[in-house]
Order: sequence, then structure tokens, then C-alpha cells
Amino acid sequence: MDLLRRLTLSLTFVVSAAPLAAQVTSETLQTSAGAVQVSAVVTGLDTPWAFGFLPDGKIVLTEREGDVLLITPGQSAVTLRNPPQVTVDGQGGLLDVLVPRDFAQSRTLFFTHAKRQGRGSGTAVTKATLDADGTSLSNHQTIFEIEPGSSGGRHFGSRIVEAPDGTLFVTVGDRGDRPSAQDRSLHNGSVLRITKDGDVPADNPFAQTPGVQPEIWSYGHRNPQGAAIDARGQLWVNEHGARGGDEVNRIAKGANFGWPVISYGKHYSGRSIGEGTTKDGMQQPEKFWDPSIAPSGMAFYDNGSIGSWNGDMFVGSLKFDYIARLEGSPLREAEQIQGESTQRVRDIRQGPSGDLWFLSIGNGALYRMSIPGS
Repeated sequence: MDLLRRLTLSLTFVVSAAPLAAQVTSETLQTSAGAVQVSAVVTGLDTPWAFGFLPDGKIVLTEREGDVLLITPGQSAVTLRNPPQVTVDGQGGLLDVLVPRDFAQSRTLFFTHAKRQGRGSGTAVTKATLDADGTSLSNHQTIFEIEPGSSGGRHFGSRIVEAPDGTLFVTVGDRGDRPSAQDRSLHNGSVLRITKDGDVPADNPFAQTPGVQPEIWSYGHRNPQGAAIDARGQLWVNEHGARGGDEVNRIAKGANFGWPVISYGKHYSGRSIGEGTTKDGMQQPEKFWDPSIAPSGMAFYDNGSIGSWNGDMFVGSLKFDYIARLEGSPLREAEQIQGESTQRVRDIRQGPSGDLWFLSIGNGALYRMSIPGS
């Protein structure tokens, strides 16, 4: 990032530092819960990918091209020095960020990103320390990278979430190589579980299985780009299908979610995928979309100011420019929250005060959604 843009981001929160698809700083949206106010917290972002909240209310935010920003709402944004070293390769680059529950003590952040592996690249996890003055990252350590062998710039995943027991779940796409999602000698197309040092937990389902990557928790995934843990501690993942067949999955230990043997979508050519929509030993999605919405960030709404939304799931759509609210059993899309601010929603999270926050790639902005007057 050049010096001019650094200075502009540091000083400006409602005026864009670069030409954007739309200049949306504030709008009122009508929802099932009534009117909500959507306000830009920072604009001028370059392909934003993920964000997380620090205990002091500051926000750490990643841009796919490799920058990490530290944002103080209403005051300033700082581009951190010494970000993780990443490979920018198509859909890959600097991706998710996790602020762990012990951040106040450890000051450790976790990042997922694309990493050069020989002639190709693969999904990796790096941890780093946010220095006390909040201007730089240090003590970088890549604690995990997928088995080498992937090429091309597609389907890196990749979300990282902290389980109730402190282990980490990491999602990895099939890297555009469909059969590899069923090949457990590779990490492609899987949800992984590792410790904060990158070790394999002893109770992983394949920790002692010869020929299987021991980090694998579930497999048969296409390109999981959203992940969240609900109030009961259950991990959920959403993933991109091909032409149709985007899914929301309730993740189970050791489970096979079927890609590319079963799918509710078709190839982009219109040809059928695999063997149909069901097969013994393969899990069914809790929800699928046809046509595809290109789901991305995911969050659960818990004890927020809108009581009717408590327990509901929220998912960003990259394709149709809205936020989906899902509820019930069976899980269904109950509402589409849409406005000028919701262009290509990449990430969505619940903030410390209970409001929903989301990243719009289309607007290059981070927004806060709240009840007017709150």
C-alpha cells in the first residue's frame, strides 16, 4: 500500500480513498425486525476479505493483496508493518483472520493465506504477535500448510474459527481439483482441526489412520468460504457449489460431505455432477441454494438487540448482493437483507455490542448494522 493511501485510510472513514462501484456511507434498510441503520465505519478498502474484534474495541482487517489494517472506529486506521508473507494467486492471497479468546494475554493473531509451494500454492495458517504499540506484527510462524501439489488460483477456502476447547478449525477448498476432495492423502476439500501450535489433536478422527492426513476433521467439501460456531458449540460451514448446489453444512467429526460424488448443482457446462444427490455414507446439507448465491462470511446472532433474530444464521452473498438470514429446522432462508451497502458481502460478524458488521467488496467498505438511535 502506498503512503498516500495509508494516510487517507488513517484519516478518512466516510469518504472513499479510491473509485468504488458505489459511494454508500449510510442507509436505512427495512427488515423483518423493522428499520435498521447501516453505517460505513471505514471505506476505501482494497479487496477486503475478513475482520475481527480486539478486546479493546479495535478491529483488525485483512485485504487479499496482503495488507493488515488496525481500525479504531471513529478515530484512525493504521496499516500494520510486517504483515504475513503471502502469495497472491487468483482467489488466493491474505484471507481470514482470527482473534483468539486469549488475545488479551497472548496478543497473537491467526491468519489464513495462500503460500507458495514449489510451482503452485496452497492454503496455510500463520500466527503473529500484534506489538504493544499497535503498529506492527512480529514473531511470525507458519504453523500449518496443506500437502503440496496444488496449482492454479482457485478454491483456497479459507476460514479459521476457534472451537470451544481452544483448537482451531480451518477450511480448505478442493483447489479446483474435484477428485482430490475425496483423497484423504491430501488436505484439499476438507475442514481441518489443529492446535494453536499447528499440532494434531489426539482425538482427531484420522489421527491414527495410515495414509490419511491427520488434521482432517471432515472432507468432501468443494470450496468452504464461511464458517461459524453456534451457541451450542456446533461448527457450521457454507461452501460454493458449481452451477447451483451452494450448501450450508452442520459439520460432524469424520464425516464425508460428498463432493464431487454427490451434489445439488451441475457443472458450468450443464453436465451432471457425480452420481446424483445422495449416496450411503455421505452427508446431506442442512440447506442448499439453486441458483447459487456464492455464500461467504457467516455469523450467528446471539443475545443482540433484535430479539427475533437471536439464534439465527447470517450469510453474505457474493453473487446476488444481499445478506441471507436463515432460521428453523429444517434450515431455510427466511429473509434477504439488501441495499446499496450489501454489494458482494465477503464477511459478516457480530460485534461486541451485539450489532451485525459486514464487509462489502463492491463498496470497499466495512459497515455496522444497528437499530436506529442505538
